[in-house]
Amino acid sequence: MTDFYCLAVSAQDRVTTIALNRPDAANGLNLEMATELAIVANLIANDPHTKAAVLTGEGRFFCAGGDVKAMADADQPGAAVSAIAEELHKAVLTFSLMDKPLICAVNGTAAGAGFSLAVSADLVIASPHAKFTMAYSSIGLSPDGSASYYLPRLIGLRKTQELMYTNRVLTAQEALDWGLINQVSETALDTAQELAIKLAKGSASSNKAIKGLLNTSNVNSLAQQLDLEQKTIKQCADGEDGREGVNAFINKRRPKFE
Repeated sequence: MTDFYCLAVSAQDRVTTIALNRPDAANGLNLEMATELAIVANLIANDPHTKAAVLTGEGRFFCAGGDVKAMADADQPGAAVSAIAEELHKAVLTFSLMDKPLICAVNGTAAGAGFSLAVSADLVIASPHAKFTMAYSSIGLSPDGSASYYLPRLIGLRKTQELMYTNRVLTAQEALDWGLINQVSETALDTAQELAIKLAKGSASSNKAIKGLLNTSNVNSLAQQLDLEQKTIKQCADGEDGREGVNAFINKRRPKFE
């Protein structure tokens, strides 16, 4: 992977781990970090050696949202925040459409765009010390980073309205109870990496198929989704992973996916 200034990127066991790396600024998203995140998302999506990815933060915060100081210092704050959002949105969209699962390890507070980014992942593991808050309206801004897309789908409109209008702060346990995250773990990053390794050892074609089906489930009719499921499972069954998985099951052995 290319060297980055605002991110720490490492790879092991076919898992690429990305750490937001501006701990002295609470991992706030400035233009450089957002741009690097878009770049690394594209690299991971097109890397044949990576089968799963983990996103976390360095230090006490996961991400405190957009870098408000950078916005305040800008001659044109609207243009500055728009540029950050544009790059962040490229990253979110790439992570969503790539064939590989993204697991977020929320190590601390996830606020604003940090909250949005965290819950856009395929799976989310949070530290017991993590907190989640939208925070946008408290500084006169509106949500970005996919919050208005994912939150209503994850928790419903009413709870989304509460989070966005009131900036309610959720504990990790509350986020779990609300259905925003999958698990609370004292060792969130280790748990996320172990899960990523498990997924990386599994079927890449199955992971790709699952993401594809879930990405269309909110826009397709039932008939369209059933048709897509039929086509997708046929493709999987005819593929190498499908053949290996069925053969391993019949012969009572563990499958060996590439």
